[in-house]
Amino acid sequence: MIALTPPARKPVVPDPTEHLTAVVSASRLNTFHSCRLKFYFRYVLELVKPGSAALFVGKAVHAALQQWSTARWRGQEHDAPALREGFLMNWVTGQEEEPVKWDAGEEDEQQEKAWGLVEMYLRDTPIPAEEKPEAVEVRVEADLAKHGLPSLVGIIDLVRPGGRIVDFKTSAATPNADQVVHRNEIQLTAYGLLYREATGKPESGFELHHLVKTKTPKLVVNEAPATTESQRTKLFRLIESYVDGVEREDYVPSPGLQCASCEFFNECSVWKGGAA
Repeated sequence: MIALTPPARKPVVPDPTEHLTAVVSASRLNTFHSCRLKFYFRYVLELVKPGSAALFVGKAVHAALQQWSTARWRGQEHDAPALREGFLMNWVTGQEEEPVKWDAGEEDEQQEKAWGLVEMYLRDTPIPAEEKPEAVEVRVEADLAKHGLPSLVGIIDLVRPGGRIVDFKTSAATPNADQVVHRNEIQLTAYGLLYREATGKPESGFELHHLVKTKTPKLVVNEAPATTESQRTKLFRLIESYVDGVEREDYVPSPGLQCASCEFFNECSVWKGGAA
């Protein structure tokens, strides 16, 4: 008798469409509606790119501000000397998780700039040192099934007393005051909806704290009122469009000025109109 060896089974690969249409976030929505092909490379193929210096600096600064907020919430020391050790430790461990390719002498220069941003923020922040946060770096989820939509998730940087939501950002140039709230509307509306889901009460407003990496670092704070019913409706329409596009695998590029800084420029330039 000849023993027959059954053919090897192909490993079962989870369908990314199922996951991507079950849960959505502001970052996914922003990416999808700015360039669907970029969304495809990042979230469907899950292509991993080496971290850029600018992105790493932003994460290092964000981690330091999270440490600052957490220390205030716990009633611990939160001045610059108290945060310095954690900043340096995160600088090292952050590169163990996401390596960065530095040019000669660049790392020391960027580390100095990043810490300079942190020091500037501690000096110029409008948030009183004794103010205890309502929440810090909290992950929130809202079940939107009753609206026929997927769950919405997000991580809110900071909630000040009274439900004032703060989001920290680093930027190379001073944000345009007439455009910054509009450009961040998806994120702010999502955070407002998530806050209401978690607390059962409306947020009191928003603050975008931009740490600007100019020669002399500066802080620019832009404020926005609580989300309106109109903004919530717009967010739901954007989610509907997102789900429809993902289900149809409608991944097309959106060429523009943003292409110059896109990590998937090379992949996009050779795209031939089909699945990669």
